Amino acid sequence: MIRMRGIHKSFDRLEVLRGVDLDVADGEILSIVGASGAGKTTLLQILGTLDRPDSGVVEYSSTNVFDLSPKALARFRNKNIGFVFQFHRLLPEFSMLENVAMPALVGGENRREAFARAMELIDYLGLKERADHRPSQLSGGERQRAAVARALINNPAVILADEPSGSLDSVNRRELYDLFFRLRDERGQTFVIVTHDETLAARSNRTIHIADGLISNDQS
Repeated sequence: MIRMRGIHKSFDRLEVLRGVDLDVADGEILSIVGASGAGKTTLLQILGTLDRPDSGVVEYSSTNVFDLSPKALARFRNKNIGFVFQFHRLLPEFSMLENVAMPALVGGENRREAFARAMELIDYLGLKERADHRPSQLSGGERQRAAVARALINNPAVILADEPSGSLDSVNRRELYDLFFRLRDERGQTFVIVTHDETLAARSNRTIHIADGLISNDQS
């Protein structure tokens, strides 16, 4: 589904990625682990088209995404990639329902249809009675589940998660992991997750280790 070849990326004189090759299959949960500064987040940002490599190719179903114009790339990202961050990044002035629907509205979808699908996702994740609450009225686990619903709203090909459980306690962390695997099993959702959590990595379909800007180990 996703193919990366020869990915190089430097910041000033620091070479962060030094020729990374990576394939991501449909419906797999792939964890990326490694020491701080190894290049994990940079790789995820390039995979998510939030940053460009200095050289190399990123293909989604044979589409070389960095050959697209800036507007076409933004549309592609909105429709095909969902993001979950360590801190949920929900907009504080909007309700959960409005936050979840936001990517669909940004993509030009009809408001009624976007809100209906957002409510379906919120209900699926067990948050229906909290849909009208703002982020400040939600628990940490509820905020992260809302962030997952937002990532799913456009039915993306892949969800990219950067330390998604880093701000959660052990109970909410386990519930978030269980949600990821339920989404894989029930919806065929693909996840690529940067994590320091060995428990999540151990449960993943595959784990890659990044060291010195290269994939040093690939474990199924």
